[in-house]
Amino acid sequence: MNVNEMMPALRRLALEAGDRIMEVYQAEDFEVRTKSDESPVTEADEAADALISAGLADAFPGAAIVTEEQSATHDLEARDFFIVDPLDGTKEFVQRRGDFTVNIAWVENGVPIRGVVYAPARARLFWTRDDGTSVEEVGPFDKTRPGECRPIRVATPDARALMVVASKSHRDQATDDYIGKYQVADMKSAGSSLKFCLVATGEADLYPRLGRTMEWDTAAGDAVLRGAGGSVVRFDNHETLTYGKAGFENPFFIAHAPGVQLMDE
Repeated sequence: MNVNEMMPALRRLALEAGDRIMEVYQAEDFEVRTKSDESPVTEADEAADALISAGLADAFPGAAIVTEEQSATHDLEARDFFIVDPLDGTKEFVQRRGDFTVNIAWVENGVPIRGVVYAPARARLFWTRDDGTSVEEVGPFDKTRPGECRPIRVATPDARALMVVASKSHRDQATDDYIGKYQVADMKSAGSSLKFCLVATGEADLYPRLGRTMEWDTAAGDAVLRGAGGSVVRFDNHETLTYGKAGFENPFFIAHAPGVQLMDE
C-alpha cells in the first residue's frame, strides 16, 4: 500500500459520497429506520457506504475495509485497514442540523495516518497530505483536483481561558462535570467528527468524550487532528488512542491541543 498515492482517491470518494448524501438531505422526506443498537440509519448512510466501499475495493484491491454499515466487517482482525463512517452524525442529519460528516481513514499498525473528513452541508473539507500534515480545503471541491488548501494547526491554549467543544447530541452530566475541572472561556457544541476538526484548526482546545464511540466514528478526525499537531488519548490513563481493537470499540477519550494540562477523572 502506497500511502503517498492514497489521498486523491479518498478525497474523491468523500466528495462523491457527500453529493449522494445531500441529494437525500435536500429531499422533502426520507425514511429513517432503527438499527439493532437503537441508532438511526437512512438511505443516505447506505448509499454513501455502498459508494465508498466499492470505490475503495476498486482503487485498493485486497485492502481490508471496516465500515459501520456492514456488520460482517466488524469481526475483522487487522492492523492495517481502511475504516469508514459514511455518514457520521445521523441524528444531526435526520434533524437537518447540518453537523454530519463523511469519514474515511487509513490505519497502519494501529495508527490512523491518513484521513478525510467532509461536512457537505457545512461546505468544510479536511484531509491529510502526503507528508501527514493536515489542511482545510476551501472549495470549489472539484473531484479531480484539490482547490485552495489552507494548512491547519492546533492553537496554543491558555489554561486560564480554554476553548472547549462537546457533543451536540450526546452531552451528559459526566461530561459537564469533567469540563468543569477546567477554566473555560467558551463552550461550543458540534456534531459528528467536526469536533476533532475544530480542535485541529484551533477553534477549540479540548474535546472530551465520555460516552460510547466506535473506531469508525473517530479515525478520520483523529488523523486530521494528529496531522495538525494535536492528540487523542484515552480518558482513563491519557495514553494515545489506538485502532484495530477487538470489536472496534473505543474507550472514553480526550482530544486536545498540546499544552492543555489534562485533568484526571
